Amino acid sequence: MNREPDNLSSYEKPFIVPVFLPNIGCPHKCIFCNQTAITGVKQKIPSPEEIGLQINQFLSYKGKNRSPVQISFFGGNFLGLKIDLITSLLREATKFVIEGRVDSIRFSTRPDTIDYERLDILKEFPVATIEIGVQSMDDKVLCLSGRGHTSADTKKAVSILKERNYEIGLQMMTGLPNDNREIALYSAKNIAAFSPDFVRIYPTLVLKNTILSGWYKKKEYTPMPLEQCVTLVKDIYLIFREKKIPVIRMGIQASEHIQRESAILAGPYHPAFGHLVHSEIFLDMASFIIESAIEPDIKSGEIDCCDSIGIKVHPQSISKMRGFKNRNIEILKTRFHINSLKIIPDFSVKKDKVGVIPIRRLRRLPQIICSSIT
Repeated sequence: MNREPDNLSSYEKPFIVPVFLPNIGCPHKCIFCNQTAITGVKQKIPSPEEIGLQINQFLSYKGKNRSPVQISFFGGNFLGLKIDLITSLLREATKFVIEGRVDSIRFSTRPDTIDYERLDILKEFPVATIEIGVQSMDDKVLCLSGRGHTSADTKKAVSILKERNYEIGLQMMTGLPNDNREIALYSAKNIAAFSPDFVRIYPTLVLKNTILSGWYKKKEYTPMPLEQCVTLVKDIYLIFREKKIPVIRMGIQASEHIQRESAILAGPYHPAFGHLVHSEIFLDMASFIIESAIEPDIKSGEIDCCDSIGIKVHPQSISKMRGFKNRNIEILKTRFHINSLKIIPDFSVKKDKVGVIPIRRLRRLPQIICSSIT
């Protein structure tokens, strides 16, 4: 897969046709999991007719130029299903590939269900992408989370999938019991070392009707605060970006069901979590470039007030630079005693970079383009 420095834009996002299998095929009850609470879909094995109707419905939403198209089985542990059910689901999905309406199939599964025997079942079907719920590379975290597998299982699973040339996606979580910043960064570095085709990063949320919700109510578990979690996920994101590994999602996807049913009891949830992460990256870049250009008063060490400053970004990055509700603008103005700060759209600036227009009380410098902070 060809990867460019701007890893989110380089990943060719397929049009996903989802088929929900909430908790089906899972041999263990993870303390954090309640797929029904997230999706609103009750635990049920869909019939071939139901799958066909669901696929047709989602295909009707596809625009003319949306490609590639993949049918995705997720929400459960696909390779943990009985073999006849696996083949039945794949046969139904394959019909749409044969018709030319879909390009391939993908699914998510646990690392300990990936072996040569199960993968042999897939040979006759157009499966292209397999996602693994890694969650952590720390065995104590995995144990306390009720995962039922180890980091060694993940390493073995990735190795087998690479042998079979599947596109590999790895999912990790932050804020699980016994997890902390050091362990989370350790997990990210180990996941990056596998060189997956893409990753997803999910902060741990306390969902209703989970084991974790009981721990939370008893004050045996404290979720990570949103601001702290955003900073941690930002640093994890930068680990993957340094390795040119696309991060295709950060945070749980917002849905009407989550909002309506109050499925989340506590935890670092935000409907635009990924945007918060990117905004903090842009804040770091702008802070770095301004700080390196400002000359403090030699005697007092204080920074004089600046009348105005202009920050140049690609038009598509304006909202990231501004931050949620213009938070970045206010932070920069306060931090550097700036009276007026303008965001200037400029197509010549790359989407993941920042430029600063020289102003009074800044060192003499040309247009500065700051690359991503790593």
